[in-house]
Amino acid sequence: MSSQQNSPKRPIKWALAAAMLAVAGFGALQQVDAPWAETLRATTSLTSPADAASAPLPMENGSTIIADVVDRVGPAVVTVHVTQKVGANAGDEDGAQAPFEEFFRRFFEGDPRFQGAPRSQPRDQQARPAPRAERKVQGLGSGFIIDKSGRIVTNNHVVEDADEITVELSDGRKLKAELVGRDEKTDLALLKIDAKGDLPTVAFGDSDTARVGEWVVAVGNPFGVGQTATAGIISAHHRNIGAGPYDDFLQLDAPINRGNSGGPTVNLKGEVIGVNTAIFSPSGGSVGIGFAIPSNLAKQIIRDLNDNGQVQRGWLGVQIQEVTPEIADNLKLKEAKGALVAKVEKDSPAASAKLLPGDVITHLNGTEVKSVRDLPRLVANIKAGETSKFAVWRDGKEQQFAVKIGKAPSAEEMAKADRKDGEVAGMQLGSLDPQMRQALGVQEGVIITSVAPGSAADKSGLDRGDVIVAIGNKPVANPGDVAKEVASAEKAQAKSVLLRVVNRQGTQFVALPVGKA
Repeated sequence: MSSQQNSPKRPIKWALAAAMLAVAGFGALQQVDAPWAETLRATTSLTSPADAASAPLPMENGSTIIADVVDRVGPAVVTVHVTQKVGANAGDEDGAQAPFEEFFRRFFEGDPRFQGAPRSQPRDQQARPAPRAERKVQGLGSGFIIDKSGRIVTNNHVVEDADEITVELSDGRKLKAELVGRDEKTDLALLKIDAKGDLPTVAFGDSDTARVGEWVVAVGNPFGVGQTATAGIISAHHRNIGAGPYDDFLQLDAPINRGNSGGPTVNLKGEVIGVNTAIFSPSGGSVGIGFAIPSNLAKQIIRDLNDNGQVQRGWLGVQIQEVTPEIADNLKLKEAKGALVAKVEKDSPAASAKLLPGDVITHLNGTEVKSVRDLPRLVANIKAGETSKFAVWRDGKEQQFAVKIGKAPSAEEMAKADRKDGEVAGMQLGSLDPQMRQALGVQEGVIITSVAPGSAADKSGLDRGDVIVAIGNKPVANPGDVAKEVASAEKAQAKSVLLRVVNRQGTQFVALPVGKA
């Protein structure tokens, strides 16, 4: 890979969402010390009414001039440069792959620039590459300044694993940036720079009131060519793109490309209503289908990152699935709505409140749960420790339950619990009985009974019903074998383990990431 490369937009792997997901909400909004609290209040502006950022924009023939929008927003949009040191032989076939190269491989499969050359000789006859000295890999993305003290919003995927972060301001100054916090699940990060004097800022708007068809402007640094503004409309709200259980994106047709990641999409008032984060692109370039994190969600996450360096999420502790018309008919529900509880986690808030598999959650604190996607976002607004009222359909009638929402366990805590509960890397595993072995035509193996959305297993393409028959060259006969091999790989600081899997496509090898993602 070239020593300088744009940090790409995240193309979307279009696939059906997994049937079950763990419900964990985004942390409830917490009070922040002034003056930061003033800039992060849940209003349509993050800046003082006296600031130019909130003054009315000029009109021409009753319409806002887009050039004035760009004039207002442009000075607050920055380029985020990231540098990572890569050790000797990183990126070689037998060595650890450079993280940015791995990023390109994961999200741009099919791009000929990132494909290995075909081998004309057996592997053992090929000349091994000479060792390479430590080198630096560089990438870039975009961001925007949200307060005069130098706090900057960008995407997590722009800055994760970076050794150095430098922000280039619109006036050409380059300043070292501190990573305040980042959240992988929503792909948001908060940076801080120390600049002399006041900085230009942009204000968050209200993404809930943004209308489909409304004009928007996206600003960023695509492909590293320099600050670029593009215009389009909001194409849709509440898009689920398979990125995880919290998907709730704005869809845009304003052209955005690699390097726009972390930049703002603004309305004609100059308010940020979205943080550009992903594109759907068979070619790798813009085809007019882009996605932005809604500003109302971003404000919540940024508050938590500023307060705690991480997002404090509430936790219910259930796996849920869609209520289909057939399920609704069987449960005597009038409509196929709500979230069906497929599993209640042990020692969870849901278990303490006596929720059961087969319950259908229809309302939370009086708000209707229309689909399986609604529940995680509703739990998001509840502070850990607060008691919430759940309306649940059970035994042909609606019943009320009070649930004290808990704090979501850390990744380390979840990993430990997974091992105890037969779950590894987001896979719920089960043993094969003789009838299953005969039907599948395998001697031994472990069946995947469910895959958590957004987990390592999900990202690797593993699915419910797949059978793991071996890890590396070692056959597996029970879930404990899989957990043992994964734990050994993590201890050895391996990046992945190679699974041999039997599924509908036959027998395949799948690389399952382990340890640090």
